[in-house]
Amino acid sequence: MTVRTVIDDLKRAQILELLEQGKRVDGRTPEEARKVSIEPNAIPKANGSARVRIGDTEVICGVKIQPDRPFPDMGDKGMFMCTAELLPLSHPTVETGPPGPPVIELARVVDRGIRESHMLDLSEMVIEKNKSVVGIFADNVVVDNDGNLFDACSYAATAALLTAKVPKWNWVEEAPVLTEDALANMPVLTIPVSVTMGRIGSHIIVDPDGDEWDILDARITITTDSDGNICALQKGGSDGFTLEEIDRCGELSVKVGAKVREMLKALQAGP
Repeated sequence: MTVRTVIDDLKRAQILELLEQGKRVDGRTPEEARKVSIEPNAIPKANGSARVRIGDTEVICGVKIQPDRPFPDMGDKGMFMCTAELLPLSHPTVETGPPGPPVIELARVVDRGIRESHMLDLSEMVIEKNKSVVGIFADNVVVDNDGNLFDACSYAATAALLTAKVPKWNWVEEAPVLTEDALANMPVLTIPVSVTMGRIGSHIIVDPDGDEWDILDARITITTDSDGNICALQKGGSDGFTLEEIDRCGELSVKVGAKVREMLKALQAGP
């Protein structure tokens, strides 16, 4: 048995003991998320950007907007793509090199939540049908990882898109040409919000921090749109959830997500 295994076992025992009393190590209740702060325009040179902190977890997202070739079967819609990267300084276990499966999953979960909610009206992002469209790229960089990167990156990407300004291009002589028109707001149809929950033993907790994340039996990330409809779901971990637990997680995703959505709406209403 390694030292790390012993520490994890002791940590799990302490966390479970507190959960039996309806408490958590940081003083939260099981259904309480950490404090969320959202700072728009964190990267002045980007088309849109945001810095998000959930507790001690910190993520910066920058949005780049440029002309691109459309996908072969989507010549009448713009492109959207989301990426994620963990800086080596974000956590002792992170090393330089190509992204591993957890980072790839992180990017895909954030991308899917935004895409499946139909947040962006990509039909308005066309320069010349079947020839040139507007490509929108949201790149998340994790600065500090203290658990629940799914929600931190999702909020950062959504906030960056809400505050992004879109240049205008005209199709001139078989090429996109940037105009001098004023920048436009992103064509937003809804505001997706993800909420990640974990199960430790028989207890469901919202927004696991770093210590809790390390000992989860199972996790689930549920994304809802502005109408409270579930539009994306990702399950992970070595174990599963009962039907009753999934129903409860769905209810929590709507309840907790509504509070974050109000913060994001305030950004959308800005200049």
